[in-house]
Amino acid sequence: MERPRLLTPARPTGMTRRSVLGFGAAAASALLVPGCSRGRADEPAPAEAGTFVTGNPGGVYNVFGAALSALVSEVTGMELKPVPSNGSVDNLVKVATRTADLGFCTSDSALAAYEGTGQFSKGPLRFSALARVYDNYVHVVVPMASKAKELTDLNPAKNAPNQKMVVSVGPKNSGTQVIADMILNVAKVDVKRVNMTLEESVAALVPKGSARRGSIDAFIWSGGVPTKPIAELQGTLGFRLLDIGKVAQTIALKEFGGFVVSAIPPSQYGLASSVQTLAVPNYLIAKPGLSDSWAWWTVNTLFRRQNDLILKHPEAGALDPRSAISTMPVPLHPAAERWYRQNHI
Repeated sequence: MERPRLLTPARPTGMTRRSVLGFGAAAASALLVPGCSRGRADEPAPAEAGTFVTGNPGGVYNVFGAALSALVSEVTGMELKPVPSNGSVDNLVKVATRTADLGFCTSDSALAAYEGTGQFSKGPLRFSALARVYDNYVHVVVPMASKAKELTDLNPAKNAPNQKMVVSVGPKNSGTQVIADMILNVAKVDVKRVNMTLEESVAALVPKGSARRGSIDAFIWSGGVPTKPIAELQGTLGFRLLDIGKVAQTIALKEFGGFVVSAIPPSQYGLASSVQTLAVPNYLIAKPGLSDSWAWWTVNTLFRRQNDLILKHPEAGALDPRSAISTMPVPLHPAAERWYRQNHI
């Protein structure tokens, strides 16, 4: 996959987390061997079962979270139950209110929640981070038969301004909706926006019976690559991804939240060429007061069982403990920070 181009504006943050932790990347070469099952045996196991809010069924959050939960349950002997959800915003609320112990979210949603802005303007939420994991990539999916070649082609025809295309922007209370709305607003694309899960969006894009088109014209999804339900469309309906490079650059330069300009390579979905898009990092977050045992063993399993996670989804190959500590402004859980120190990160 093409390496993301960092275009986020400078933001004064004082000392970096790497300088706070004090070791740097040089010592990381002697880290750990992924695939080791337990690591330190003297770390106590969790005292009670936990829950992990993941994401939409079929999405990478859901697949990755279920795989990580199973491995953590295996190595600790205590169940960590994966629970499907509507994604980032939903997960942040559940974790911050202690309805769930762990969850995934995008860095931009985490920033908004921690600072009390955007969808969290009623007040900041409090939670900690265990790791930065992999990056989400924005998919703007249209049927192969669609005339749309770029994002602005989704606008109504000049001779029919009231005939708007229907675009799914992801479920309510999801990171996908936040990013989809931002993209459509910045690009000034006038469409009818509907909220659908990933599976609903995929199904709605496919024509039913004798219909020539589905009930939606396109859908926007933010997730890891490949996202299986999207990939499977290539064998039935056939689809293209719209290039959003221009709007991605605008967002990456003007919005803080970890946004980067990247590309989805053709090999991921059988595309004709790579497609410029917007990428955003994902965080693994923890509820206030999560026990040290759950935090330490989750981080330990994330990296020591990385090879097993890769078997469940290739995005696990993006895990790197040297970048995992980059979760500012969200603080690392003390036990997670201790794990990174113990492993010289």
